[in-house]
Amino acid sequence: MKFSQPLFETVSGNWLFLYRLYAASILVCICFVFASRVKLLPPSENGTHRLMWIGCSLCELAFFLFWIPTVVVRWDRSYRRTFKDRLSERHGKDLPAVDILVCTADPVMEPPSMVMSTVLSVMAYDYPPDKLSVFLSDDGCSDLTFYAMLEAASFSKKWIPFCHKFKVEPRSPEAYFSSPDVHIEDPVRKNECNSINNLYEEMVGRVEAISKLTRVPEEIRKSHQIFKEWDFVSSRNDHQTILQIVIDGNGRDETAVDDEGQPLPSLVYLSREKRPHHHHQFKAGAVNALIRVSSRISNAPIILNLDCDMYSNNPDAIREALCFLMDEESGPKIGFVQFPQNFVNLTRNDLYGSSLSQICNVELHGFDSHGGPCFIGTGCFHRRDTLSGKIYTMESREHLKDHKHKRPEESATVLEEEAKRLADCDFEYNTLWGKEMGFKYGALVEDILTGLSIQRRGWRSVYHNPAKKCFLGLGPTTLLQSLIQQKRWAEGQCQILLSRYFPLIYGWGKIPFLLQLSYCIYSPWSLQSIPFIYYFVVPSLCLLRGISLFPEVSSPWGLPFTYIIFAVTLHDAIECISCGATLLAWWNGQRMWMFKRTTSYLFALLDNIWRIMGFTNSAFAITAKVTEDDVSERYEKEMIEFGAVTPMFTIIAAIALINGFCLIGGFIRLLMWSETLPQLVMQMISCASLVLINLPVYEGLFFRKDPGRMPASVMQASLTFSLVACSLFTIRLPV
Repeated sequence: MKFSQPLFETVSGNWLFLYRLYAASILVCICFVFASRVKLLPPSENGTHRLMWIGCSLCELAFFLFWIPTVVVRWDRSYRRTFKDRLSERHGKDLPAVDILVCTADPVMEPPSMVMSTVLSVMAYDYPPDKLSVFLSDDGCSDLTFYAMLEAASFSKKWIPFCHKFKVEPRSPEAYFSSPDVHIEDPVRKNECNSINNLYEEMVGRVEAISKLTRVPEEIRKSHQIFKEWDFVSSRNDHQTILQIVIDGNGRDETAVDDEGQPLPSLVYLSREKRPHHHHQFKAGAVNALIRVSSRISNAPIILNLDCDMYSNNPDAIREALCFLMDEESGPKIGFVQFPQNFVNLTRNDLYGSSLSQICNVELHGFDSHGGPCFIGTGCFHRRDTLSGKIYTMESREHLKDHKHKRPEESATVLEEEAKRLADCDFEYNTLWGKEMGFKYGALVEDILTGLSIQRRGWRSVYHNPAKKCFLGLGPTTLLQSLIQQKRWAEGQCQILLSRYFPLIYGWGKIPFLLQLSYCIYSPWSLQSIPFIYYFVVPSLCLLRGISLFPEVSSPWGLPFTYIIFAVTLHDAIECISCGATLLAWWNGQRMWMFKRTTSYLFALLDNIWRIMGFTNSAFAITAKVTEDDVSERYEKEMIEFGAVTPMFTIIAAIALINGFCLIGGFIRLLMWSETLPQLVMQMISCASLVLINLPVYEGLFFRKDPGRMPASVMQASLTFSLVACSLFTIRLPV
């Protein structure tokens, strides 16, 4: 049957004409900048001046190349609106089954109580429970996580009917009971809420108490035979497959019901086999094991991939995705629906720039207009076919419309035994897993690579950013956590850039050219470190000797520089504020923008160089989801956490000190030789801006007394380096 009304609509972004006009004006000014660099090139006898000038010219050329993809993703943007009422009218309860895959890897950095709240939030979706199956991959092979899962399974019998009865939102019990906005006037609901809250706190108390013991007590182990499996676990990286169907839903077990007699979703625990002599492929390997295991136990045609700290905030998230996947006209070609990452623990002014607001609210919409967003690793609904390596063809459209996949009918015991071998570490040998099937191997950002591979096989993707956020997670709460996370992303992007999977090569002729260019907005992250470090340091050092690297401010050649700086800054601030940020949040983002390019991206580039030379291998870094009380207190006060000894902080402090010393030296020079002011005013403004943005660094170095200040060793190293750099440049550098 053909329906006249679609299940979703697409509209273009607003104010695109003004943006295109702005981008065109910037392009014209860039041409004048390059012309001025050639026209005003210092004579060869001024060797140092000429060399520094050429260095700035090359940096500006790099900035121009980095700028092109940012224009591409903003040139046209698509926004989606779904019609869930039409979905209900056409399909009623005849909806496809959904497998939800959740991954955790460390019970210390990712506490079991947090993981279970995420699991409970997706078990309580407004969706037929007999069509829901939740799979948890525990790559830490922790009996504590499994115990927490048993507790969550028991608690779900009360939590799920409570959510459905009172339309509770959000459906993560941790988020719901800790929300200050929950005000209940109905006495019946209030009493029931208090009762459920007490049960939840008791459950969390038991889980946390056993977590502190680091081992499940013997009396609990005796009551569940599965705990015997941990007697054969040598370590988290050397153990057999442990698989348990905790709740056998989907109508196979009549006892899998809640306290009101309604069926429960299936709940499955998996810790795949790991051996020291087998590369386990990090998160990509864990997800691939889940895909295979889920195909044997439930075999749902739709798969939701979710990080363990990214709970569901919208009980209709599945229906939102199905409006795209089940649309009669466009749906069959859509391989995955990507939702944005949103974070619940950000400070008012987003201290560490963790909101990804411009990526989620601008750039991914631009991807969507060019053929579909990239896959960002979580909050994404896939067709199982896309993760099975299938190629989209016109002949496959009719097959894809049939969502009634056959579910296995064997008992839970039989399914467990058969599914275990699918998670063995040698199962993938001589197969296409990690190559053409499942999540791709070969990069730390396996999500980007996987999405690109799916699009290359003819599928398209959709980005949906509804007003009610579908998933909320936890962002980094310390500067070091944020920089390490950014380093991992940049390192993975660099791996793609230096491999055959570079979008302009891998996607050539397979995906739209503008989509290939859109991917290039992230691929060269690590390469940005070199020109930006040069620009943050060398022009400031040149102030100490009066070496001018920019045209005079009164010269016509100076106007393009002035316009670009002013226009780009103003546009970025307006765009950031239009995404819901405050002006101070934008300023904090500028600081983090600088920190990332001088540390995270630099170390990502160096690690890739070491890897290519055979010195090191890539390692997957997990970002901690727990924070000590004093650190949390400083975070809430928006005080940057510097309290760690790391080369990253040494570089940040050294650059801040170099600019501080150079600004002072520049002022002294202007007082002594005021005739140099027109030549150096641009460098003075640039240096002053860097000093201003680094005020929290100076505070951490010299004025703070709390544990979050810069460690003494970092201060000594950065102070020594900056003084030596300024001294060498001032005393020994010939002009």
